[in-house]
Amino acid sequence: MKITTWNVNGYRAVLRKKALDWIPEVDPDVLCLQEIKVQRDQLSDNEATLDGYEAVWNPAERKGYSGTTTFHKTSPDGIEKGFGLEKFDIEGRVIRSQFGDIYLYNIYFPNGGQENARVPYKLEFYDELLTICDGLHEDDKKVIITGDFNTAHNEIDLANPKANAKNTGFLPEERIWIDKYLEHGFVDAYRQFYPETVGYTWWTYRSNARARNIGWRLDYYLVSESLMEKVEDVVIHDDIMGSDHCPVSLILKD
Repeated sequence: MKITTWNVNGYRAVLRKKALDWIPEVDPDVLCLQEIKVQRDQLSDNEATLDGYEAVWNPAERKGYSGTTTFHKTSPDGIEKGFGLEKFDIEGRVIRSQFGDIYLYNIYFPNGGQENARVPYKLEFYDELLTICDGLHEDDKKVIITGDFNTAHNEIDLANPKANAKNTGFLPEERIWIDKYLEHGFVDAYRQFYPETVGYTWWTYRSNARARNIGWRLDYYLVSESLMEKVEDVVIHDDIMGSDHCPVSLILKD
């Protein structure tokens, strides 16, 4: 089973760029998209579908903002959108797909915002999700959390850590939440396989940053420790263009 995540920075934008043409080659069983910035009724049926996939849409109430979509080749056993809390759910940030005892979260984590104004909201979001995941682990469920975490965990995960020490995405109070997840039965799957590898998944559009590889690793797979024996690899597709992020795939044994 292959799961691929991608922050598209506007679903209609990638359609215009024909930036989904890589999908047949990568061939994910589940495709998790974030920051779609579109509501389903703004798309034609042709635009809203991918050949061979069923789509689940969870747009933000505010048009042109946030939102997530998950495409499945095989219908999941269950789908849940959001946390059941209006302050988070109005932004369309969460889709959970259940496959047996595996719960897959497609998440667009909040950004800390200008002057770090939304950092408290972001940390509350991390807290709420971890509480839910703790409950799933207590019930012997396995969890995969993927998407744009909007946080670089350690210095290896961004090109200029010292220059960004006071910027959202690398604040100590943000980074500590990744530590908390790792303390609560999760593994950063990419780092498990590539502990010393510099691999970025986001580059600002400014200053030719992508060509210079001045980036951040913001797109993760946090996987339950009990599921890691099934993980074969994590692949950063940094050659795929169309967004300021690139896709990342998790490969599970059948």
